[in-house]
Amino acid sequence: MALVPYVETAEMGLQRFHKPLATFSFANHTIQIRQDWKQLGVAAVVWDAAVVLATYLEMGTVELRGCSAVELGAGTGLVGIVAALLGAHVTITDRKVALEFLKSNVQANLPPHIQPKAVVKELTWGQNLGSFSPGEFDLILGADIIYLEETFADLLQTLEHLCSNHSMVLLACRIRYERDYNFLAMLERQFTVSKVYYDSEKDVHIYKAQRRCLREDL
Repeated sequence: MALVPYVETAEMGLQRFHKPLATFSFANHTIQIRQDWKQLGVAAVVWDAAVVLATYLEMGTVELRGCSAVELGAGTGLVGIVAALLGAHVTITDRKVALEFLKSNVQANLPPHIQPKAVVKELTWGQNLGSFSPGEFDLILGADIIYLEETFADLLQTLEHLCSNHSMVLLACRIRYERDYNFLAMLERQFTVSKVYYDSEKDVHIYKAQRRCLREDL
């Protein structure tokens, strides 16, 4: 679901998205992410929110070893790749049109012994949820996926389906518009939401969400 139109201002450095490779260092690995702005647009470039979320995972605040995780709207797959390198079993998802590109980045950046821990799978929010068991994942990850208002209801439905009462959601985002706060308000009706990290340099927030227990709602 990362394949949505988005206008990036010149001040934010649009030119970096036109570079064919973006290189990072996470989990004692050099990660080279192929980018393809011309063919796939926003789904095929690394956004700051992905870098900040990957950095947060590397801090060790969340125990990833043996964790069952899913990345939504993965785009280039950076967050899912880092999660796998840190020990999680990760399902890395996006819409069908982005899957081959996503898969190529995952395969290029995971050592052979880690590749079985990462599965690339189609997920269009609110549509093919039957391909995923309810409450299947311990950790749901999303970087810069909450800026298009028409996707909010489907995204929320998807989060509700994938989460159990013990699941944790981590959403990294730059708050650009009032509607971004509207999604957080929608999320708070079903989940307990708190901000757990803020990168002031990149102006990216990370929010943690966990499904409200029935007792909390009484």
